[in-house]
Amino acid sequence: MSLTLFGAPLSPFVRKVRLCLLEKGLDYNLEMVMPFSPPEWYLQLNPLGRIPALKDGELSLADSSVICQYLEESRPQATPLYGSDAGERGRIRWLEKYADYELAPLCTFTVFRNRILKPSAGQPCNEQAVQDALLDKLPRHFDYLEQQLGERQHFVGDRLSMADIAIASQLVNMEHGGEVLDDTRWPRLAAHYARMKSGATLASLLPGEQRMNAKLIEMAAAAGA
Repeated sequence: MSLTLFGAPLSPFVRKVRLCLLEKGLDYNLEMVMPFSPPEWYLQLNPLGRIPALKDGELSLADSSVICQYLEESRPQATPLYGSDAGERGRIRWLEKYADYELAPLCTFTVFRNRILKPSAGQPCNEQAVQDALLDKLPRHFDYLEQQLGERQHFVGDRLSMADIAIASQLVNMEHGGEVLDDTRWPRLAAHYARMKSGATLASLLPGEQRMNAKLIEMAAAAGA
């Protein structure tokens, strides 16, 4: 059955699913759907209008975590990304949700949204909100992730998992918004992110994303925001 992923490449949640698909070696088609003005037909896939959604034959699913866990369970022959036992699966799901619920509101919906999305639409950037996120809110999350990573190459176990993918997916949006991790304060987390970016799957997506991001910056300049 053919897999179709619906969403926009600069969404960290779409990116997370794309990386899951690539790591598992699964072919898919990406159909562009913008998150804030989805077409009416898309609401049949996700009545909330959020991205991503996935169609696998006659089956439709929404929510990046639901989709990734479905791919894990429905393609057991593909590379596993949720650990090898119950303990690892629990830790991976926890860190995936931590990225989605704690990092996303700051990295994506504050830094990226204010620095890139709002200006490209002719709306002013709330730089105070960005600075509050960078200076007051994100550091405690980065402290926690630095401690969770420790001296390991990956967050859980000895191989890549959805925990690594979910966390890196949010950090990419922060970088698209012009901010990078302080590698003197969070050296392990910064090194982990560098390894993720140099890996084949994320490296294959970033050039296209960077071109799209540059286009939005041009739009912002033209709008005078």
